[in-house]
Amino acid sequence: MRPIRVLLAHCRYRERGGEDEVVESEAELLRSRGHPVELLLKDNRTIGSLKDAATAALWSHHAARETRALIAAFRPDVLHVHNTFPLLSPSIYWAAHREGVAVVQTLHNFRLFCAQAMFLRDGQVCEDCIGHLPWRGVLRRCYRDSFSQSAVLVGSLGLHRSLGSYRDKVTRYIALNEFCRRKFIAGGLPADKVVVKPNFANVDSCPPQSRAGGLFVGRLAPEKGVGTLRDALQDGSAAPFEIIGTGPEEGALRGLPRVRVLGRLAQHEVHARMRHATFLVLPSLWYENFPRVLIEAFACGLPVIASRIGALAELIEPGRTGLLFEPGSALELRQVIAWANANPARMEQMGLNARERYEAGYTPEINHRRLVSIYEDAIREIRQRRAA
Repeated sequence: MRPIRVLLAHCRYRERGGEDEVVESEAELLRSRGHPVELLLKDNRTIGSLKDAATAALWSHHAARETRALIAAFRPDVLHVHNTFPLLSPSIYWAAHREGVAVVQTLHNFRLFCAQAMFLRDGQVCEDCIGHLPWRGVLRRCYRDSFSQSAVLVGSLGLHRSLGSYRDKVTRYIALNEFCRRKFIAGGLPADKVVVKPNFANVDSCPPQSRAGGLFVGRLAPEKGVGTLRDALQDGSAAPFEIIGTGPEEGALRGLPRVRVLGRLAQHEVHARMRHATFLVLPSLWYENFPRVLIEAFACGLPVIASRIGALAELIEPGRTGLLFEPGSALELRQVIAWANANPARMEQMGLNARERYEAGYTPEINHRRLVSIYEDAIREIRQRRAA
């Protein structure tokens, strides 16, 4: 059987994040297994004006033409889409559909149902728009605190819902876990089209390391629970703690006792820090879809202390691969961190369990098999539909 040919489409974000890394990792994964891969990439940093963004978001004729030209030249079996907003737009679904190419869309956030994309408002979970057109997001300026930009986003969602772009032109949606799959179905996507495939990480096993202290890795932004972490660490009673990342909340973390803010580090340096920490903290306030940092921690034998919210409450087994605490509760997080520092043997065993969990579900080989299976199902459906 010949390798599946894949056209990957993605709009890079203004600030590089985990989704951009996933796209690169999946392209590398597919190529390493012999699949021809072509890329259709746009960079949102090139957006010149709101008018340009609005025109593209509603229907990008340029992206549709480019997609059809790539299909004619490359002859892919599947178009695998990550982020279309705003420069690609769902017009590329239509282009692939007209050419008889299966369309697979990975959903990394909740943008199809929420203008803010995270079901988060004023630091609290908000599901007011789930199952409805998110017009409230315009009135509340949920996207970039802008009425006009929120209107563009919601207008694009409304247009493509009415055209059937999401319902009819996408063959399979990939949710990163069961929690998110349930939310996507509640938002209106056909249940038979939404399948689960988690993210993966390529991290080698290593000998046991001496471990001490806590670690945070990620964007230093409010939705990541940085305020909760700051309040939990501010009395200086915890063991040494390292923070890797940059973002708007960085200043609030500097100067805390026994805390080192290291900024952005290369991936191999992050993994080295993970191998010497006692635990990773994920204090998010929003429904994280599937943070890659969690898989990387598991791969490095590092247990995770996380908010008891959304998918995190499903991905972490309390007492086995990590610990959970109430979202936004600095007091409970401080108590959990204190327990973790006082019980190194228990945390070490959780780390061993975490590595086993990684090997059982999140390796590149397992992910490749699952991804190919999804592609095959989508391709088979398109061929059967065209033959009918």
